[in-house]
Amino acid sequence: MKFLVFQHIPVEHPGIFRDFMTKDGISWDTIELDEGDTIPDLDGYHALIVMGGPMDVWEEEKYPWLIDEKKTIHEAIVDRGLPYIGFCLGHQLMADALGGKVGPMSEPEVGILDIELNAEGLHSPLFSGLPKQIKSLQWHGAEVSEAPTGSTVLAHSPVCAIQALQFGDSAFSLQCHIELTSTTVSDWGQVPEYEQSLEKTLGPGSLKKLDIEAKKYMTEFNHSAKLIYNNFITQLEKLSI
Repeated sequence: MKFLVFQHIPVEHPGIFRDFMTKDGISWDTIELDEGDTIPDLDGYHALIVMGGPMDVWEEEKYPWLIDEKKTIHEAIVDRGLPYIGFCLGHQLMADALGGKVGPMSEPEVGILDIELNAEGLHSPLFSGLPKQIKSLQWHGAEVSEAPTGSTVLAHSPVCAIQALQFGDSAFSLQCHIELTSTTVSDWGQVPEYEQSLEKTLGPGSLKKLDIEAKKYMTEFNHSAKLIYNNFITQLEKLSI
C-alpha cells in the first residue's frame, strides 16, 4: 500500500505512525504544503493522512495553498471514498472541507489531558479496543465548532466538544495528538506559535515540564497510537475487499 501525507510544518509529521507503516511495508509520499510542494493526483494512493500545523483553516489569504488542500480533502473523502485520518489541523481541515465550522477557542487547550469517547465513539471502528478515556497531548487554539452534516462526533473534552469525527466508513479525525515520539514536545516547542500558546496557557518555562510529563505517558500514548493505527488499517482493508 501507498499513503499520501500532507504536512504543514516539517516537525509535525506522522510521528510513531511512520514506524508502524515502515514495519507493515507501507510506503508514503510526504507533501510539505508550507514549502510549496504540489498536491499530486490521488490515483494510486490507498489513504490520505493530514497532520497538524500552526496555521488556521481560515487563513487562506496568508496560506493560499489551503484552498487546494481543502478541495483535495473533499475530493478524497466525498468523491473517492479514500480512507482518511487527520490530526489537529487535519481534523479541522476535514471539518471545514466537508461543510462544518472551525473557529478560535476562548483559550488554548494545551497539555497532557484526557478525551472521552461518547457512545458513538465506543462503537466506532477507529477506537475499537480503547478505553472510554484516552490520554493525549493537546496543543491547539482553534476548534471544530460545528460538525459537518453527515458526520458523527466521537469524543469530547471538558473545553472542546468535538475531539474526534467520523464521516462515512473510512474518514476519521482527531483534535488531539496520540502520534507522539520521545522528541515531539521538544521539537514542537521550537515553533514560536506553539511556544506562545504553551506559555500563555501553562506559564513561563512550561516546555520542560510538559516534555517530562509527555515522556512519563509515552508508553500509553504509543499503545493508543498502535491500536488506532491497527484499527484504521483494518478498516481500510475491509473496504478494499
